[in-house]
Amino acid sequence: MTSRAILIAGPTASGKSALALELARRFGGAIVNADSMQVYRDLRILTARPTREEEKCVRHELFGHVDGAVNYSVGRWLEDLRATLADLERDHLTPILTGGTGMYFKAALYGLSDIPSVPAQLRARLRAEAQGLDPRLLHERLARRDPAAAARLRPTDPQRILRALEIFEATGKSLLAFQGARAAPLLDETGCLSLFVAPQRDELYARIDARFDKMIALGALDEVRALRERGLDPALPIMRAHGAPHLMRFIAGELPLEEAITRAKLDTRHYAKRQFTFARHQLPGFPWIAPEDALAWARETTSLFNAPSE
Repeated sequence: MTSRAILIAGPTASGKSALALELARRFGGAIVNADSMQVYRDLRILTARPTREEEKCVRHELFGHVDGAVNYSVGRWLEDLRATLADLERDHLTPILTGGTGMYFKAALYGLSDIPSVPAQLRARLRAEAQGLDPRLLHERLARRDPAAAARLRPTDPQRILRALEIFEATGKSLLAFQGARAAPLLDETGCLSLFVAPQRDELYARIDARFDKMIALGALDEVRALRERGLDPALPIMRAHGAPHLMRFIAGELPLEEAITRAKLDTRHYAKRQFTFARHQLPGFPWIAPEDALAWARETTSLFNAPSE
């Protein structure tokens, strides 16, 4: 278990990456991705991955290392994180985990539910059956088999619905039956400096809108067009990256670009609301700090994170 790390959570577009970069420079650290979309190499711009210039400034880990065709999960991220933490400890670098996926932080700190693996053949069959199907119909199917799990999932979340169906078909038991038992955590919460970067809502929404406009200007449409041309399963996580579904509809001639952008911004705002809610209930050890105060707060609370000697 790693006893020393800096954890920077927060909603999308809150300024987490800039803070992580500054702390990495100041405390001799390496930035470790804790965002479920930034693991994919296909969408650097649309997922706001660090630029190549930023990656040259300090060491970055677990960014863009997964192909979009892979159904990457929190369990696989934990496996990658375990190896990364060992490498950083060997190199005497402080891990600075940053990202918007609250479940990644929760799993690293408190362990992941010990859910059994699903046979590849069964998973392939269920995903083939689900391809092109309205997620609400999938949700109805889950409700008939596992009503308890269905009650906890949004009908518009096909990835989690499929996961619950896979577990039920593989084991005959509800996904909820396995969520009590947890594997050992990778991080020691008592030795971590944790914070949740929390802008005012109006300020955050303005940031989201401005950042999406910048993404379009930088070539996000070209990224999405290339991803669409791969013909991947629409149930894969990368196909639901914020903005991607609406931009794909524009590319297909189904939406005007202005409407696609408006819808993408609105979806991203809704996601930010869910990030706040998750942090409030699932990450109680993360104090909420305004972006303009985050660096000063970190400086004042880093007695365990002395900068390396010159």
